Amino acid sequence: MNGADTAFVLISAALVMLMTPGLAFFYGGMVRVKSALNMLMMSLISLAIVSVVWVLYGYSLTFGDDIGGGLLGNLDHIGFKGISVDLLTDGKTGIPVFAFALFQMMFAILTPALMSGALADRVKFSAWALFITLWVSVVYFPVAHWVWSSDGWLHSLGVIDFAGGTAVHINAGVGALAAVLVVGKRIGFKKDPMRPHSLPLVVLGMALLWFGWFGFNAGSELAADGTAALMAFNTQIATAAAMIGWLAYERIRHGAFTTLGAASGAIAGLVAITPSGANVSPFGALLIGVVAGAVCSWAVSLKYKLGYDDSLDVVGVHLVGGVIGTLLVGLLATDGMGGLEQLGKQAVGAFSVMAYSFAVSWILAKIVDVTIGFRASEDDETSGVDMAYHAESAYDYSAVGGSPSGRSSVAAPSQDRTVASATSKKVDA
Repeated sequence: MNGADTAFVLISAALVMLMTPGLAFFYGGMVRVKSALNMLMMSLISLAIVSVVWVLYGYSLTFGDDIGGGLLGNLDHIGFKGISVDLLTDGKTGIPVFAFALFQMMFAILTPALMSGALADRVKFSAWALFITLWVSVVYFPVAHWVWSSDGWLHSLGVIDFAGGTAVHINAGVGALAAVLVVGKRIGFKKDPMRPHSLPLVVLGMALLWFGWFGFNAGSELAADGTAALMAFNTQIATAAAMIGWLAYERIRHGAFTTLGAASGAIAGLVAITPSGANVSPFGALLIGVVAGAVCSWAVSLKYKLGYDDSLDVVGVHLVGGVIGTLLVGLLATDGMGGLEQLGKQAVGAFSVMAYSFAVSWILAKIVDVTIGFRASEDDETSGVDMAYHAESAYDYSAVGGSPSGRSSVAAPSQDRTVASATSKKVDA
């Protein structure tokens, strides 16, 4: 066993774990007061459910011996059967399987939590819990096997996905889109402002995500070496460049530099560098970041043109950012790997995951909808899902005569990134 590498992976796993509550804060600040706690809980329940499922069969399906065709692992390790504390992973690093499994479990937890932002304000909590249980079992575990298992068909094809552009971000982004199409639009979509209740909470969540992402990206090397250092360095560069790209686009397009735009641009850069950072130069990371920031800033407005209600822009940031990072590494990869041939492999990886995840996610969401019902009732959605499903509110308004449902007449910056910029422009004028 390599003690230094093992410590590095364990620390990285802890950093990735922090990303899920960080995501809860990021999303929680973006919704209205009446949905803030529900948004937090949609992330927190993923920590609980996926941890249990991972032990029961998730690890085995993802990293067990392939059952054929590079599509799925076997069930030899149900309940972690046959794995002892002395068993080390195969490959160049001497780390315990338990350390590797812990690290990978955190990825499995975060991925369905990413989808929650698309469904904010309007789904039953029990339906969400059932959906993510099904989703990780039928969508995430197989796709992660394709990409990261040595027997996986995308891994064997030579697709570059160092830390999760396909298995995490494209997978979650397109899965969220499918679920949104089943659940439908929020009451008041395109009519009500639907403003975020706390931009400081959004920035806090972004900061925790950015911090944890160093473990997410650099830790995927599974060794404390030069590649991990390069990945960490490129993570910082791409994130900074994406923030600038997003802010530049919204200043040109909408006339303002918004706090929400800065936070969103950072996340877009983190998403885009995830699959590519270990295989590009720092200048390549800068290019990927600035492209991701500008393009994702544009992409978040597509929901109004195409008519799907992605509440917190999971599609515009995670799906689009994941595709950008996955494809650009095909052209920008160093050490002679980049080129049209590699770009073709990256396209196969990106679009095969998109097709599979969309189709299966839609079916799973439909199953949940026709059995127990996915959508909250109109009364619960209007009054607030916090009180309906959790019997709590994020803030006590009784001292100021407010409603326990969290409805308040106090104005707040607009939730939607494009509307936020346009509103700011009017104020400046």
